[in-house]
Amino acid sequence: MHLKALSKLKATLAVLACFTAACTTTNQQDSNPATTSLTKYVDPYIGSSFHGHVFVGANVPFGAVQLGPTNMSQGWDWCSGYHYSDSTIIGFSHTHLSGTGIGDLGDISVMPVTGQVQLVKGSVKNPESGYYSLFSHDDETVKPGYYAVKLKRYSIGAELTATERVGFHQYTFPKSEEASIIIDLKEGIGWDSPVETFIEQLNDSTLAGYRFSKGWANDQRVYFTAVFSKPIDKFESFQVADTAASSPVPASKGRMIKGVAHFKTQEGEKVKLKVGISPVSAENALANIQAEVPDWNFEKVVADADAAWNRELQKVRIQPLDSVQLRTFYTALYHTLIAPSIFNDHNGDYRGTDKKVYRNADFTNLTTFSLWDTYRAAHPLFTITQADRVNDMINSMLAIYQQQGKLPVWHLMGNETNTMPGYSGVTVVADAVLKGFDGFDHELAFEAMKATAMGNEFGLNYVKELGFIPAEEEVESVAKGLEYAIADWGIAQVAKKLGKEEDYQYFSKRAKYYENYFDKQTHFMRGRVSKTEWRTPFDPFKSAHRKDDYAEGNSWQYTWLVPQDVEGLISLMGGEEAFVQKLDSLFTVKGDMGEEASNDITGLIGQYAHGNEPSHHISYMYAYAGQPWKTADKVRFIVKNMYTDKPDGLIGNEDVGQMSAWYIFSTLGFYPQNPANGAYVFGSPAVKQATLSLPNGNVLEVEAQGNSSENRYIQSITLNGEPYTKSYILHKDLIKGGKLVFKMGNTPSPTWGVAKEDRPRSEPMH
Repeated sequence: MHLKALSKLKATLAVLACFTAACTTTNQQDSNPATTSLTKYVDPYIGSSFHGHVFVGANVPFGAVQLGPTNMSQGWDWCSGYHYSDSTIIGFSHTHLSGTGIGDLGDISVMPVTGQVQLVKGSVKNPESGYYSLFSHDDETVKPGYYAVKLKRYSIGAELTATERVGFHQYTFPKSEEASIIIDLKEGIGWDSPVETFIEQLNDSTLAGYRFSKGWANDQRVYFTAVFSKPIDKFESFQVADTAASSPVPASKGRMIKGVAHFKTQEGEKVKLKVGISPVSAENALANIQAEVPDWNFEKVVADADAAWNRELQKVRIQPLDSVQLRTFYTALYHTLIAPSIFNDHNGDYRGTDKKVYRNADFTNLTTFSLWDTYRAAHPLFTITQADRVNDMINSMLAIYQQQGKLPVWHLMGNETNTMPGYSGVTVVADAVLKGFDGFDHELAFEAMKATAMGNEFGLNYVKELGFIPAEEEVESVAKGLEYAIADWGIAQVAKKLGKEEDYQYFSKRAKYYENYFDKQTHFMRGRVSKTEWRTPFDPFKSAHRKDDYAEGNSWQYTWLVPQDVEGLISLMGGEEAFVQKLDSLFTVKGDMGEEASNDITGLIGQYAHGNEPSHHISYMYAYAGQPWKTADKVRFIVKNMYTDKPDGLIGNEDVGQMSAWYIFSTLGFYPQNPANGAYVFGSPAVKQATLSLPNGNVLEVEAQGNSSENRYIQSITLNGEPYTKSYILHKDLIKGGKLVFKMGNTPSPTWGVAKEDRPRSEPMH
């Protein structure tokens, strides 16, 4: 820590004289809305088993802190640090990912213990070799904003809650002359590995330091300040090794530092700990504590966190078809609100991608942009339910552009990971511009989109020169080419809106480059070696994870990745009849994807893979060919069978809200098949009634008359009492509010959504 910053931090501590247990506030106020709380329907366990990879712990919507348990196990199903099958805890860390396919974070781990302190986590085969503890789900409580568990080994009750930038711990100890709390700066999750760590004691109840690490995020920096509710009897810090065989060395700075705060405790004594985190400094971390948790009332912070979640959940109120649906729906909505996560301090300071500190920013800087996933439905959902946050998301992305020269691909903790093909951030920015969000600079937005698309990395040089990416020159050539074409369509529409005709013509041409991957002989998207030669051999079933022409998929799935020009794909297929026949076969055909098929290809219906994002829009394509009842069949099956209220209730990775966003849209009855053209295609509402409280103050009521599992087909629609024959609704009409009424039936309507003039179109419909 810099001496100047340390001096400021120590000076600030003088203000905190009342930061002791004696200052606990007793005037707890009920901040819950007057309406019935919806948090009781949220089960954070859903998606914590199978391959869901969701975060389990305490946080608030979009918070920088995700405070929760970390299991000892490592591996793909522990990308969030926790898996329902596990029974070990090595600590409670302040940052976690939710639903990703790569593990990282796990910063600033805290572990309460009794007895002689071990400084390594140990091994399952030899529990005495380390400090980890077993736990049981019977002794665990998980709900929005609160996590509790009993650590069996130490008979310690652990409780956690959080604000946006502060993790609040409450540990109930047994009587012990050797009670300790370990601050572990070594352990991380997945790929994460410490590079430099530091901790020191500032006064009798305060520690401060930082953890720099390298993992999926290549240069991650987290600063912290930790304030205890009682004086520390003794504090020690050590440089440790990976095993107990190597003796720890007293040190405050090094690659793997662990600190130990020692206490004496009475039976049932509660030791509280507030940990503020910051991307900028320990001083700012302390200021975050002062601003967000100024006293020691743990129960009030729990209640405030619950109220924060309830405010968000209240934006969509449903009358379900069954009681299980309340749990699946509100847990899904909860999962869409975990990220993007805050990446600044309460005073507005943040650290940019260029590692420079930006002071007092006039927007809330965000991180954890899983854009290849979330551009499809999560970000369109935000334009309805989180309109007040969309400008912050776009401003964060534009700041990233200014700092790194392109829009984010998959941004994490101030780092560009370049994970997944395409530049999907372009589509998110385009959608915001085209929908009329005006809290950011539209000219800068276009500049950022164009600069991103005109780069030379990841095959873009070939796109500009040839119109396609040669398969032997770039891995995932088809996936990249198709994703580029989707984003280029969005650039073209923004150019048109801003009066940039030359750019409009250029990017409209590039948006059609998907045609260059379509083989008219096989009717599949496939890799091509040159303008006249396809890559051989070719098998549309085979999939190789990041090693071939596709990304986490095969040609059966990628052939439909043209949401921006469904009519063009229909034409390539040979017309509507051939298109529908091919689309039907996607959901029935069986084939061997090979031993190298990715774990992400889950939730299979034929070769449709709902467990991964490139398939998510496909079932809605039937509407473009005048057969919306087939969309209803597919959507209802997926909603019922691939989302449950059990720990394994997600059929694939949550992917930072995308899996759940699909469910939210589809349950309400409409979906952004083209994520940037301003229209939502109707499917089959799976509720009796829903009320959407829109950020502009309007209210949209959705009613599905006669709805049931059998009555899944839309017969007719009225909007504000007037007949509505379209099989889609425009964003601009949806946000006006009003009443949308579906009349449902048990057989397909022969007329609704069939006429060409009533079908969705690929053109901009803003």
